[in-house]
Amino acid sequence: MPNIKNIEKFEELTDKLGRATAIYFTEYHGLNVSEITELRGEFYKADIEYQVAKNSIIKLAAEKHNLPITDGLLTGSTAIALSYDEPVAPAKVIKDFTKDRDLPTVKGIIMDGEFLPGADCKKLADMPNKDELLSIFMRTIQSPLQKFVSTLNGPMTSMVGVLNNLKENKS
Repeated sequence: MPNIKNIEKFEELTDKLGRATAIYFTEYHGLNVSEITELRGEFYKADIEYQVAKNSIIKLAAEKHNLPITDGLLTGSTAIALSYDEPVAPAKVIKDFTKDRDLPTVKGIIMDGEFLPGADCKKLADMPNKDELLSIFMRTIQSPLQKFVSTLNGPMTSMVGVLNNLKENKS
């Protein structure tokens, strides 16, 4: 019979997994306390939850939401990074953190109900985030409009220049 602490942890994790847009399963064993604290701080700055949980509780909570959990995903020590807004943000944090270290390694990723292998983390980290994509989109939309306005103003600007030259020559 499960104890009350595990039941509460299961309910909490079930809620979080249901709200998350991306779940990163990481192997953290080998990081010391100061490194884990630093990693949690980086995740916190990026508005990402990072927590250690028992594999059995993660598996039960994931099954409740029909998330695709593979056999090797929940072996060893597992910590999960939960992103609710920006799915690629945890990949960027992990990439920056592992520049100087070997850990944490990403075992796998569940993004919008789809399973991705841990090796895809580097590809995701190189992708632009939502804000960067929106700014690229806006530049793409604005560019033709700016060129169109410039084309329409071209003859009028030329006419004003001719009239100014004519005025100066007559004066």
